[in-house]
Amino acid sequence: MSRTTFAPRGAVRRHALRGSVVLSAAALALALTAGSAPLASQAAAATGCAGAEADFNGDGIRDTAIADPEATVNGASKAGVVHIVYGGGKGVLELTQEAAKSGGSEAGDTFGYSLAVYDADLDGCADLAIGIPYEDVGGHTDAGRAVVVYGSPAGLAAGKASIQYVQGAAPLSGAAEADDWMGYSLAAGTSSTGVPFLAIGAPGEDLGTTPDAGSVIYASGSPTLSIGIITQDTATAGAVPDTVEPYDRFGTAIAATPTHLAISAPGEAQDTIVDAGSVTTFSHTLVSGVPTPLNVIHQDAPNVFGACEAGDGFGTSITAVPYRAEGATSTTESLLAVGIPGEDLSTGADAGAVQVFKLNAAGAYTELAWIDQNVTDVGGAAEPGDHFGQRVAAFNTAPTSTSTAANVRLAVGVPGEDAANGVVDRGIVQMFPMVGAPGASDKILEPGSEIPTPMAPREYAGMSIGGGTAGLYIGMPYGPIEGRAVYLFPWTISGTGGAPIETFKPGQGGIPAEAKTFGAVVR
Repeated sequence: MSRTTFAPRGAVRRHALRGSVVLSAAALALALTAGSAPLASQAAAATGCAGAEADFNGDGIRDTAIADPEATVNGASKAGVVHIVYGGGKGVLELTQEAAKSGGSEAGDTFGYSLAVYDADLDGCADLAIGIPYEDVGGHTDAGRAVVVYGSPAGLAAGKASIQYVQGAAPLSGAAEADDWMGYSLAAGTSSTGVPFLAIGAPGEDLGTTPDAGSVIYASGSPTLSIGIITQDTATAGAVPDTVEPYDRFGTAIAATPTHLAISAPGEAQDTIVDAGSVTTFSHTLVSGVPTPLNVIHQDAPNVFGACEAGDGFGTSITAVPYRAEGATSTTESLLAVGIPGEDLSTGADAGAVQVFKLNAAGAYTELAWIDQNVTDVGGAAEPGDHFGQRVAAFNTAPTSTSTAANVRLAVGVPGEDAANGVVDRGIVQMFPMVGAPGASDKILEPGSEIPTPMAPREYAGMSIGGGTAGLYIGMPYGPIEGRAVYLFPWTISGTGGAPIETFKPGQGGIPAEAKTFGAVVR
């Protein structure tokens, strides 16, 4: 069975994603020093901001951000747009670079390629971080940038000015270079000590003469902003337990909890095994703005199941949630799920797998589960080219309570899954408990059934998943244009199937009808 291999733009110029298998529609190739800068002083909470999750207008109702990074804006192809759907039927905002006050839309920018939601200024209104990895900066093609658009009682981009993160411009230093892809990944939140943070991945960053080694920019604090730069050679807060090598692509994926920060390098070579992959963990304890390194995890590390193999891509996707063990009096641990979509199994190449680890506060890890479609009681069957684990998302519905199979849930995207009737790359999303036996309550969501979009070839269901308190979002940005939509499912689905509890679709509910890759990212 043939599979098409894609790599992010720039790979042809610098061999950027050597050996990486990333599924996509043909239109979208998916596949330093710093100081601190003062921010304008903020009140403890803005009038009318309720402090609810992903609540951009402060009314206490969750809002939804839906990216279409290949949307045409003002005639510029693939400039990108983010649609904001305010909860409670309070309208829709079409957020372009112009509306976000972050420059002008240009062809190929892919505004909205990554998204993260957090309260950056601690005013009680949620703010939206947006990655623009293919933005040209100062004549440097695809250098990339990120922007934080602030919420307010009047909505996003209606209050204080957005803050820009561009290498070579305050609050950052360093220099923008071609194919850095800054903004390729984002993670944000509030640490256990109440400090807001934003991590910005630049997996194409060259370090000295080492191409595509990768780096992550870590911005924290309010009202004073501190900036730290993390690479695999960083020693500011202690030595990172790894080394910079060509094509590691450190920063391809980032995940965070209030206790931990995890950064993946799916191109990491282990000895002579290329693209085996690794994930490095940190705490939010800072030294000169840089998080403290804790550990590195890969498949040849002690007490990790499996073995490093060429093209595994361990860490192509990662997700993390807070974890509280039975009897614990506080939540100081995390669960980390690592997608390995290039994992070869006995039933086929690139069938894919996911590994789940528990991290304690000191960084020690324990593997809790290996999940693939051949595991006992897990639905489906592992087949060549499934790419199980190309995307992962998780949520703890009760983070201050003892973590159980019922409240800690994991979603896994399987975009290369073929339908039983032979429809190629239809894709599915599979849901599991994150603790306990993975097959105990797994559910399969597939187009034409639980996912209302009609089944079609190369829909790649599972390439866009994300979630929070509202539930699990599944975006359907590929396949027939009439099937483009985003569906919200409850994290716990009883019985043999499930139906979405909310649907977002171009041309409905005030959302503009034009859609290129509507739902490529949802938060």
